[in-house]
Amino acid sequence: QGIFVQLVKANSPAALVGLRFGDQILQIDGKNCTGWSSDKAQRALKKASPEKIVMVVRDRPFQRTVTVHKDSTGHVGIVVKKGKIVSLAKDSSAARNGLLTHHYICEVNGQNVIGMKDKQLTEVLAGAGNVVTLTIIPAVIYEHMVKRLSAGLVKSAMDHSIPDV
Repeated sequence: QGIFVQLVKANSPAALVGLRFGDQILQIDGKNCTGWSSDKAQRALKKASPEKIVMVVRDRPFQRTVTVHKDSTGHVGIVVKKGKIVSLAKDSSAARNGLLTHHYICEVNGQNVIGMKDKQLTEVLAGAGNVVTLTIIPAVIYEHMVKRLSAGLVKSAMDHSIPDV
């Protein structure tokens, strides 16, 4: 239940103020939106002032971060298919540090990777340095959040910019 950010377009006002996939919207312009449908939330946003919308946001309640270390071959010990962790290498940093299968990778070192092809995600991981922070979300929650979004929209419009550190 609740209203969750499903897509943040690159360079949009939402991206510029730091909204991220998975953030929960608790209030829009002073109105509690607990129990609202996504249609009702979208109507409230359309009616809001174009100059300023005030929101109360809970920072990604279903996501967690795990820090992993690359081995001597440059791998963290995961197999990813369509963004989802499907297996872990035995005795790898990923296995030792609590990474789980049946979770999607949302971010690599703060960079959103949702909707990236596995080849792109592998390239981001390869360039991520020896210590990598992964933000993950359970598959059941992720799949529920994105089921109404077109895969093409997620791939083409999602903000994949590298955050300022």
